[in-house]
Amino acid sequence: MSTLWHGRFAEGPAEELMAFTVSLPFDQRLAVDDIAGSRAHLGGLARGGIITEAEAASVLDALDAVEQELSSGAFAFAPSDEDIHTAVERRVTELAGPAGAKLHTGRSRNDQVATDLRLYTKRALSDVGARIAALQDVLADRAAKVGTAYLPGYTHLQRAQPVSLAHHLLAHGWALARDVDRLADCRRRADVSPLGAGALAGSSLPLDPAGVAADLGFAAPFENSLDAVSDRDFVAEALFALTMVAVHLSRIGEEVVLWSSEEFGFARLDEAYSTGSSMLPQKKNPDIAELARGKAGRLIGNLTGLLATLKGLPLAYNRDLQEDKEPLFDAIDQMSLALTAVTGLLATLRFDIERMQEAADTPQASATDLAELLVERGMPFRDAHAAVGALVRESLDGGARLSDLVAAHPDLGADAVALLGPGVSVTRRTTPGGAGPAAVAVQLARFRARLDADASRFDP
Repeated sequence: MSTLWHGRFAEGPAEELMAFTVSLPFDQRLAVDDIAGSRAHLGGLARGGIITEAEAASVLDALDAVEQELSSGAFAFAPSDEDIHTAVERRVTELAGPAGAKLHTGRSRNDQVATDLRLYTKRALSDVGARIAALQDVLADRAAKVGTAYLPGYTHLQRAQPVSLAHHLLAHGWALARDVDRLADCRRRADVSPLGAGALAGSSLPLDPAGVAADLGFAAPFENSLDAVSDRDFVAEALFALTMVAVHLSRIGEEVVLWSSEEFGFARLDEAYSTGSSMLPQKKNPDIAELARGKAGRLIGNLTGLLATLKGLPLAYNRDLQEDKEPLFDAIDQMSLALTAVTGLLATLRFDIERMQEAADTPQASATDLAELLVERGMPFRDAHAAVGALVRESLDGGARLSDLVAAHPDLGADAVALLGPGVSVTRRTTPGGAGPAAVAVQLARFRARLDADASRFDP
């Protein structure tokens, strides 16, 4: 078996070594990036006079043919193909002859794979960003259409204060906006070309790292060859950003699970985005929401696994870095699927507004409004808190209805009872960014403006 490194060895590699070290089964997805990097590297070799224009043209034709074979499924992999880089170079050499054997001049698989992975990460993060935007659009549309509907807001999963449904939906939208920030920032730091770093120290040949970087659409070439081939910060950052997306989807999933239960009854699942039971005929299960929770644990594992791999590595390249790809590929795949599924789930979810508002209209939900009324009348907040808390306790103990206790209270009175009316409390949340109708209308406009501004953040 002939390998890229066979010249140093008198014997071929053991089958056990190849079986353990081969990465072709999972790094094939880097094929398009590997060919793009090879084209750019070839251009740099030609500009430096390392190969002739005729040789460059011959190898470019071979690269085009390999790309076509890969895309059509006609490409025949060989037992000696350790990875996608080996496979492409082997086939190019078969097609272009001696000129093809010059393709790897001045290049190592160390800077080659780092370049491929950065190209892939840039593209993949852009795709995830677009999927997040689609989910945010659904949240914005639903927030606009639910109007002044409201439901209980919760802390500690206990009813706290009424909030508008639009406000609740937009809360998830803003969390996803932070995810967009992180993905865009990560993509910016990944936008550096390692090509020209070689195995670790650069080359004695007249390479053109800056020109190659520009040809590949990178913002800049590397500054330090040792760092260029060993840096996987961008993979760890991408995994963290993707894991935060997963955590936010998990939180949405948890609420859908709760809201669609009979105990809450705030929402009804669309049949196309729910499943049934193999035994219980009456069931409609929120599998998408539950898997959104479950996938978060998987991505957390991917992130922590990579960090554990990176934390003990000396400079420069070590084969441990082969373990960077599978967790990244898995995280990209899972979040792409999850975002699309959750987008459909939320787009088709049917809200039971009457049930929501009924749950929010308990008199106790207006307790803070009563305390704030006392503050407006000159009472220190801590004293107002204690006074209203005592009224709530007395009403819950069965002493009297809260409205009667409020009417009889010397510092509140009959006019304060109006604060306990259905839907009144949520209208009193008037501060910017708050849960009341006027503030939410402003917030929705700001959120849509943010979506418009974010639309170009992942442009090449």
